[in-house]
Amino acid sequence: MKTVKLVGLLACAVALSGCLATDTERGLAGAAGGAVIADVTGGNVVTGAVVGGAAGVFCDDLGVCK
Repeated sequence: MKTVKLVGLLACAVALSGCLATDTERGLAGAAGGAVIADVTGGNVVTGAVVGGAAGVFCDDLGVCK
């Protein structure tokens, strides 16, 4: 059941990331999402926030969230 929730949360985060206009907005949303996902999965929340924030900032540069 935990995996289903995690996949649903990730799908929502990806869908909403396209609605954000700037790198800063995407970075903040990614950091929040990364922290939540890390907490749910029992990982380090700070590491999750850093990874999620970086993913949010660079997702448009990689063509993921255009």
